[in-house]
Amino acid sequence: MMQQIKITKTENSGLGNIDFSNIPLGTTFTDHMFVCDYKEGTWVNPRIEPLATIPTHPAAMALHYGQAIFEGMKATVGKNKTPLLFRPEQNAKRFNHSARRMGMPEVPEALFVEAVKQIVALEHNWIPPQLGSALYLRPFMYADEPFIGMRAATSYKFIVICSPAGPFFSKKIKLYAETEYIRAANGGTGEAKAAGNYAAAILPTEKAKAKGYDQVLWLDAKEHRYIQEVGTMNIFFKIDGNFITPSTDGSILKGITRDSVITLLKDKGFTVTERPITIDEIIQFSKDGRLEEAFGTGTAVAIAMIESIGYKDEEIILPANNPVSEDVKQTLDQIKTQEQDDKFGWIIPVEIEEKVS
Repeated sequence: MMQQIKITKTENSGLGNIDFSNIPLGTTFTDHMFVCDYKEGTWVNPRIEPLATIPTHPAAMALHYGQAIFEGMKATVGKNKTPLLFRPEQNAKRFNHSARRMGMPEVPEALFVEAVKQIVALEHNWIPPQLGSALYLRPFMYADEPFIGMRAATSYKFIVICSPAGPFFSKKIKLYAETEYIRAANGGTGEAKAAGNYAAAILPTEKAKAKGYDQVLWLDAKEHRYIQEVGTMNIFFKIDGNFITPSTDGSILKGITRDSVITLLKDKGFTVTERPITIDEIIQFSKDGRLEEAFGTGTAVAIAMIESIGYKDEEIILPANNPVSEDVKQTLDQIKTQEQDDKFGWIIPVEIEEKVS
């Protein structure tokens, strides 16, 4: 039986200080956080409490050996101002996949989903009403046992924090295909949403930005030819009227938005092929006029249209129009706000307490 989540509400809400039309990315947080501790082989003391700093021993194993994972989710507003979650059970499954790969304990899926539901129910007034905006949810787990030694920790914290967010990209993006650094290799941690994966990506991303690009397009570790994914996204290409996307071969994150977009494209009558794709193919498709659209998919970005891809001395310029990509983006956005029928069963409404007058 799942333990009841204890809720302690803040006495000083920061909600009144928020301008939802101007939300700084990743720096604004809601009043509360969910916290649960892993002790002696079980998860204990699930609670929601006022957002605060977390006392951490300087020997906490996450700081030294990198046992830290996370998820990214969003809550939107639907009919009658009902808070909505998008496929939260899939985030729970992927969170546990990451935990297994990193030698960490799994969080019961029911606890994960209930934690997210209850924090969203409490913070529902923080969900921005503007189109394309949402309440970004960050479930994460890290090893907090104070110990200097190379082994799996015995104590962990599972936490969920929330941050109101506007649209991630307001324009098309430019990618730089990286040929020196790598994101992941088969047998590594590429399929896990592990904090260290993103730490290793910071330097090449900054170098790409210095060249005038927005994000890195990662290539495979062995040959630097096969396209893997973008810094914060999976990637799709429209070739000759249908779509291809790199297959998740153990080094590519199994994106939930990616999976949803594949379903939507097939529902709209397109063929979607998941297979290894080389950068050379994409260059040739572009030269032949067969490369029609390209976009990235992810929780933070939803769907981001790609303007160009830089590779060595080549610059792949994408067509200006993105009719199918725009249509899929609109469909996904409207499903998330109940403006369109959710025939796939992706949306989970969150019950909130009725105010008594």
